[in-house]
Amino acid sequence: MFSRNKIKIISISIIIILSSLFAYISHDSYKKKIHKIDSNIKYKVIKVVDGDTFDISINNQTVKVRLLGVDTPETVDPRKTVQCFGKEASDKAKELLIGHFVTLKTDPTQSITDKYDRLLVYVYRDDGLFINKYLVENGYAHEYTYNIPYQKMDEFKGLERWARDNKVGLWGNLCG
Repeated sequence: MFSRNKIKIISISIIIILSSLFAYISHDSYKKKIHKIDSNIKYKVIKVVDGDTFDISINNQTVKVRLLGVDTPETVDPRKTVQCFGKEASDKAKELLIGHFVTLKTDPTQSITDKYDRLLVYVYRDDGLFINKYLVENGYAHEYTYNIPYQKMDEFKGLERWARDNKVGLWGNLCG
């Protein structure tokens, strides 16, 4: 039979293995689903969450998408009240995206997902409309740099400046 020492060693080994497995499974990198984005595939828009976030279907799974380089006024953040022009931005995103397919383009200067595990991308509608650009240019969003500069940052800053100067959308008298 087994001696007491062998039983202790086996028990400790099992505890170490189970602890290691638990640590691996509970680690964030294990939980994150890193999706490979193919810019040649058109993804179906399932739902618009707000002006800068929506859901698509990838391999029969719902995946959240966050528009890169833009930020719209809040409408669904439980920590904040609905911000001025938030409803208009959200409604415009619904108008632009619901019923459409989109292609997604990543930016090599940025992570593929944000801290909430949403895909962080440039979005092009099935007719070629560049959604990120449209929202900034038409005053539904402002340019947003999270941490480090991204490829289209200067373009988006220029579009925001133009929208501000021309009092378009959220830069008009409604929120001013």
